Amino acid sequence: MYEHIVTFKFNGSITSEIEQALLKQIKAFKGEIPGIVELTAGMNVTEEIENMHGYTLALRITFENKQALDHYLPHPTHQDFVASLNGIIDNVIVIDYEI
Repeated sequence: MYEHIVTFKFNGSITSEIEQALLKQIKAFKGEIPGIVELTAGMNVTEEIENMHGYTLALRITFENKQALDHYLPHPTHQDFVASLNGIIDNVIVIDYEI
């Protein structure tokens, strides 16, 4: 299996409504993209503000294998989500690893 971890840092034009809409999009991945074993996503609630660095949304997806992870990246549902980030994202950190 493979883990896919992503954290998002948004620019000043993001609203809480947009963040919630993005979170809803992410949570729909499991029902629409094959190969997802488990998916969690949420807003950063840490009280360690000095460690937050502006990253407010995170997701973790467990894929059944490397092929499923590779299929996820170009999947239309994922690409629609990526397109919705246009103009509101400052940075993204992505980490994939085998478990």
